[in-house]
Amino acid sequence: MKIELTDEAVKWFEEELDLVPGDGVHFYGKVYGKTMVHEGFSIAMRKEKPIDPVSSTVINGVSYYITDSDTWFFARYDLLVEYDPELEGPKYIFKSNE
Repeated sequence: MKIELTDEAVKWFEEELDLVPGDGVHFYGKVYGKTMVHEGFSIAMRKEKPIDPVSSTVINGVSYYITDSDTWFFARYDLLVEYDPELEGPKYIFKSNE
């Protein structure tokens, strides 16, 4: 469950969420929607300080992470977060890690 973000995605998160070093962005699964690998679930995120992440990457002092309660959603996949200019926001790409 590796997490990667493009430079453009990092810039979007920093600007939109007013992130500073020490902050965190928690990625998790939510009911409703669709991802490229899940039907009926979509990915959500919220700004909150990390507590016991099971997977994380730190960029510019900000932790982008997943917790144990959401391993079911990310199991067997790495997450790539890109910026999508058409959406004017993040685009989530799941890559198999098996």
